[in-house]
Amino acid sequence: MRSFKKGLFTGFLFLLILVLVACGNEEATPETTVDVDADPVKETEEVVEAKELTIGFSGPLSGPAATYGGETIKGLTMAVEDINEEGFEVDGQPYTLKLASLDDKYLPNETAANAKRLVQEEKTKFIYSPHSGGIYAMQVFNEMEDFIIMGYTSEPGVTEQGNSLMVRIPPRYDQYLEPFTKYEMERFGKKIAFLPTASQYGKDWAAALKPVWEANGGEVVFDESVDFSKDTDFQTIVANALQENPDVLFIGGPSEPTALIAKQARDLGFEGGFLIMDQAKLDEMAAVLGGNYDMLEGSISTIPLVNSEYPGTAEFIEKYKANNDRDPGSESAFHYVSLYVLTGAMKAAGTVDDTKAIMAKMDEAAKNLPENKQAYSIPGVEEDGGFGSLLRIAYIEDGELKIMGTD
Repeated sequence: MRSFKKGLFTGFLFLLILVLVACGNEEATPETTVDVDADPVKETEEVVEAKELTIGFSGPLSGPAATYGGETIKGLTMAVEDINEEGFEVDGQPYTLKLASLDDKYLPNETAANAKRLVQEEKTKFIYSPHSGGIYAMQVFNEMEDFIIMGYTSEPGVTEQGNSLMVRIPPRYDQYLEPFTKYEMERFGKKIAFLPTASQYGKDWAAALKPVWEANGGEVVFDESVDFSKDTDFQTIVANALQENPDVLFIGGPSEPTALIAKQARDLGFEGGFLIMDQAKLDEMAAVLGGNYDMLEGSISTIPLVNSEYPGTAEFIEKYKANNDRDPGSESAFHYVSLYVLTGAMKAAGTVDDTKAIMAKMDEAAKNLPENKQAYSIPGVEEDGGFGSLLRIAYIEDGELKIMGTD
């Protein structure tokens, strides 16, 4: 009986030990709970939302100069898209560029009205204009309204007004007067007939050329201008000019109508040379005249973009042609480059609205322009706001385009 009780006690003790061990293990393992609503990735940095920054434009998007105005818009659009894709940040704040464009039909009064609208409605601090008449119209009030004029004109006068918020993008045309004159005189003779565009730019070009031509022993035998905004048939005025037996015709304005003047002169038997204002482009004129330079024999003007070799020219041309069925002109390339200079100046100044601070950094931005963006190389921006550049002269001889200084 005692053995049975002893065995029962031993069994009870063993069972008690098992219970205590089990309880001990249960206490040693803490209860784990999972919060299914918890965010597995916790943000540690605040995301800064991009602000919209408007770039204004007023230019000819309809009428005879529509192609010219359209080329400027294409260059700006390409730059806006590329800059937005790359990311644009000033003083830690990201921005998205927006292009706001208005048609001024090549009329200065419309440019002024468009500029006021862009400032009031879009709050822009930057307005592009591709003609001197419109630029002069905006210079009346742009400093008071506090916006920078990004002017695409070779007119020297726009940067001689002392306007502190003025940028001139292409090179001044007065650097071409002497070499153009000497080439035409040596090859054809000293009598010239003037048939430039009737715009302010055309009048100023003619006024600058006349004393240079005469100082070299030349004679102006005919002096009229052509209003491309109204005229489409130039035969009468061309015939009147040719009655004076000129050796050279001074022509220029938008490329397409300028090419038609050259054609009508050839159709009427003119065999002399063409001294062509820098607004008209030789390659664009050739495209209107059968795709070759035969009718432009003896012409002198600026070098087409497609014949230029700056660090970023080939890349720009390839990118342009991916969305267009033609070669780009200098208008699109210069506008593309200029927007990179402008945004570079904003970065360097650390502001997108202090116009004077931005102007002060234009030269630095031009000199630091990445090579792959240099469809044109800009040596710097002068104190008057003019982009610096090298002399670019081409002429047509034996049906081929040749570059002066490389022969």
